[in-house]
Order: sequence, then structure tokens, then C-alpha cells
Amino acid sequence: MNQEVVTIDLGSNSFRVLKYDCTNHKIISEYNEVVGMADGLVDTGIISKEAMQRVVNAISHSVEVVNYNPVDAICVTTAAMRKASNNQEVLKYFKEISGTDFSIIDGNEEARLTLLAVKYALKRENINSNKFVLLDIGGGSTEIIVNTNDNYDAHSFDFGIVTMTQKYLAHHDLHNDLENRKQEIKKFLDSLKIDDLKDYSFVATAGTPTTIAAIKLGQDFFSYDRNIVNGTIVNLEDISYCLDIFKNSSNEEIAKLVGRGRVEFIEVGIFIYKVIFEVLEKNESIVLDDGLREGVAINYCETKCKI
Repeated sequence: MNQEVVTIDLGSNSFRVLKYDCTNHKIISEYNEVVGMADGLVDTGIISKEAMQRVVNAISHSVEVVNYNPVDAICVTTAAMRKASNNQEVLKYFKEISGTDFSIIDGNEEARLTLLAVKYALKRENINSNKFVLLDIGGGSTEIIVNTNDNYDAHSFDFGIVTMTQKYLAHHDLHNDLENRKQEIKKFLDSLKIDDLKDYSFVATAGTPTTIAAIKLGQDFFSYDRNIVNGTIVNLEDISYCLDIFKNSSNEEIAKLVGRGRVEFIEVGIFIYKVIFEVLEKNESIVLDDGLREGVAINYCETKCKI
């Protein structure tokens, strides 16, 4: 009999559910929805009542699609919840209404679990995974992990596509902000005293890289296929191509490509992605759809199921 686990990753913008088969290390079913949990967070410092309701509604929808009991799910939440001053009140509300019991994980644990998923994914895609730099662009934070054989160094940077877009819309200078972040990332990488980053592959996960990969493959939001996207090589030319598309398309056309609720954030996401290319002096990256929710599932399977 297969041992199954359901995991939920509640991010600053996205709500992602996974039902996972521990015995065969395979995805059984999944559910994704944009909930915009960090809407207004930069200005108010709190998760709004409206955002809380959107999350509760998403949990309810996901139960119908994935067929699970929220009480049994392993639920994690990240940067937006870490920053919100009303986080305990929000988590209590989720538990009372839906039965979900969310843990707020810090940037280091988020990095560890994401790395775990990516290592499994690289093996699955038959990609050499000894030395790589992993980028995970989230809504409220960005994780960079440098993996060398069995050791890794990780840093969680305090910016993401949602929070940076909110600042940008409030007339902050995006170019200067990105330049400052670039220096922060360089400082972290310099501190590791790596002989030559040329020996390291560049791996990228999360919504921005997978969206660019999908567009490169001729997919849109409705025809998106993670199995085809996984392992796709995205280069700087692909990034420029996507920026051109978004600059010359209506919001309606962009929504068909990236999904509603992501339109306003995708451009900033691409700029962040581009900055990492520049810092690493890379021309291409390997894109994977696997991330935190897969890492939470694999971690459970390894520790509880003893697979």
C-alpha cells in the first residue's frame, strides 16, 4: 500500500497543495491558486481580512480537487507570514475555520527543503547535481543556495516579486533597488570564497523561471505542463524575448500567459532573475518546477515513512 502525504505551501502570492506518493516518489495530484496574501503588507504590516478569506476559500477549493483532510496536511508558510505583525491571529483563524495547522518556517529551513526537492528533481531529470547555485524567487523573499557536493550555504534575501513590486508602485526607484540587491548578493557569494563559479550550474525554481521556460516552449498558463518545463534551459535571450512580449501586450494577453494575479508581478520577477544571471556571470540556467511543497513532502517521506 502506498504511503501518501499532503503538503501545503502558502506563499506571499501563491497557495500550492501537493498530494505525494512516498513509496514511488511521485506526485499524485496538485492544486495551485493565486491568493495575494501579501497584498498591502508593505504599507500596513499586516495580512488583511480579505487575504485571509481568499486563503480559506482556496483551502476549501483544494479539498474538492485533491481530496484530502486539511487536518492531516503538513502546512508551511514563509516570508509574508514572517513579516506580518498579526501572524498568530491569522494562523489561529485558518486553524479554526479550515483545520489547517500552519508552521512559519524561517529562510534557512525554506532553503533546506527547497534544496532537497531540487536535488531529487535534478536526479530525476538525469542532470549532474554536484555543484550548482540555486535561485528561488518568492513573493516576499529570494533564496540563493550554493550547493557543493554534500554541503551547502544559503542566504534568504529580504525581497521578492510581490514586496518589490509594491515598493516600485509606491514610486521607489526599481533600478537603484535592484542594484543594491545585486551588491548584497555579491557580498554573500564573495564571503563563500568559491574558487570559480564557472564550475557551478545555475538552477532556478519558482514562478518566474518556470513562466519564461513555458513561454519559450510555446505554452501558456492554461496549457502549462511541468513535466515538459522541468529541465528546460533558459538563457538571457529568452529573458529579453519575454520582456519584449510583456511590454507589447495588453494585461489580458499577459494574463493568458502567466495567469491572473501574476500580471503585475511578472516584470519585476524577470528583472530579479536577470540580476542573478549578471551576478553569477552566467548565460543560461536550468529551470525546475519543484520547490518548497515538494521538499516538505520528500522530507516527510524520508523521516516518517523511512523510504
